[in-house]
Amino acid sequence: MRYLDEYRDGAAAQKMLRQIARTVTRPWTVMEVCGSQTHALLKYGIDRLLPEKLTLIHGPGCPVCVTPVEIIDQAIALAARPDVIFASYGDMLRVPGGAKDLLSVRAEGGDVRMVYSPLDALKLARENPDKKLVFFAIGFETTAPANAMAVFLAERDGIDNFFMLTSHVLIPPAIEAIAAAPANRVQGFLAPGHVCTVTGYTQYETLAAKYHTPIVVTGFEPLDLLQGIYMLVKQLEAESHEVENQYARSVKREGNPQAQALIEKVFEVVDHKWRGIGVIPASGLRLKGPYARFDAAKALAVESPPSEEAPVCIAGLVLQGVKKPVDCPAFGTDCTPEHCLGAPMVSSEGACAAYYLYARREETRA
Repeated sequence: MRYLDEYRDGAAAQKMLRQIARTVTRPWTVMEVCGSQTHALLKYGIDRLLPEKLTLIHGPGCPVCVTPVEIIDQAIALAARPDVIFASYGDMLRVPGGAKDLLSVRAEGGDVRMVYSPLDALKLARENPDKKLVFFAIGFETTAPANAMAVFLAERDGIDNFFMLTSHVLIPPAIEAIAAAPANRVQGFLAPGHVCTVTGYTQYETLAAKYHTPIVVTGFEPLDLLQGIYMLVKQLEAESHEVENQYARSVKREGNPQAQALIEKVFEVVDHKWRGIGVIPASGLRLKGPYARFDAAKALAVESPPSEEAPVCIAGLVLQGVKKPVDCPAFGTDCTPEHCLGAPMVSSEGACAAYYLYARREETRA
């Protein structure tokens, strides 16, 4: 437990909080992009310990939350087919589509299974040659290498009953969409450390220079987040806009070249729709070349009817940092983790789930 204790040391955290308080002289609004960072900030009460002049808002860094309703409904349609075994991460099973979720399909007799990696799904395909195995491939750049490897192995080994329904999204285009928005109020970003472990942060340097906005690549433990906030505040007060790397123990500027090469080999960059946000140019990944035959949406000719969000749900505004979960009239009443209207309430990285889990319900609408 040494390394966990090292990054959760209470005395060190108090010292860092004092440094932040001494540094902040003006009001600042910063965004933590990653949903895991949001959960850590609320779990450890960091949001309540920061100076009043410093406002945290939550970004779209929850891959479950931004998966479009249309793709959820495609997943539901595929999972209901008698010739399909549908494999997914656990978070996706309860995300609402237009009318129901994947758990409902399983209750109705569909063969829906929870797996922990795409290689688990590939193993199921090998073990069930009489079935079509469809893996629900979601996530940011963090999960893309493992998904690319599964497709690469399927192609290499001639596994013809393995398919992927993909909804891969990329973080830098989402940050740019937020920074370029006319109503943007974010003055600095905490970038997701796990994503940058794969990609590095050269793309963030371009964004920081273009939008004159500081970006700090940050980890997920309490001291990581406090140090990242401190580094960001120092830049804001100095009117600087550089990219700094707080998460140096895991992230290099160039990232992981081998993982990047595998992603580039299997996927191509495309425009992609984000749930509650809309289409962001060049923000998604799609199977390409010889690997395109593993695309479940094309190979299995899946279609789904047009779908809409619950009218009362403001998940899109929460994901963009425009609103907080408690601004939603359904928060904690009509929308709870057990009976959710929007994906951010059910995902383990969703901002609404974090507010509900860590008792931010008292911070309700003024």
